[in-house]
Amino acid sequence: MLHWFAILAAALPALILAGDFALNGLGANPIEEVTHLTGEWGLRLILLSLAITPARKFLGLRGIAPLRRTLGLAGFTYACLHLSTWAFFDLGLEVGAIVEDLTERPYIMVGMAAFSLLFVLAVTSTRSWMKKLGKRWIRLHQVVYGAATLGVIHHFWLIKADYRPAIVHGVALATLLGARLVWRARQNALPPTLH
Repeated sequence: MLHWFAILAAALPALILAGDFALNGLGANPIEEVTHLTGEWGLRLILLSLAITPARKFLGLRGIAPLRRTLGLAGFTYACLHLSTWAFFDLGLEVGAIVEDLTERPYIMVGMAAFSLLFVLAVTSTRSWMKKLGKRWIRLHQVVYGAATLGVIHHFWLIKADYRPAIVHGVALATLLGARLVWRARQNALPPTLH
């Protein structure tokens, strides 16, 4: 039940965005608006997925553990929409224009790096990959913190006026990283038999 609620909640921004697009409610440059909003929601959902583990460990909410994967894949889906809108609708999938954007706008390169990491994590998120990789799977999926960091940098870098959403995302990421460090410090302070 919780799983399906999370999927519906994650899909809601996309449905609202599609409705606004159909009704011409996205302003003078709808493609740019769709690109920005899908990117922001992708980052938000990735950050929410990272919040699942601290909530589970510090608040004892063990039943929410599966939501980490659900929210992470939802975030990746928005990242795919973000990339597709930029490449297909903004640049017409012209290789020359894409290469030019990548070389002239470093923040796009940072965004591509974040997407590449998320792609690897999405592909290896299945149980079969967990079995194949064993303990290495956990180490691999810690890369999500790097992807989130690159996503926040990408967001900060491209903004020209209102920095508030990017600041909120940056503070959220810093808080999550801080919670991770606190938990590790607590675990290291325990006697070996209690780990």
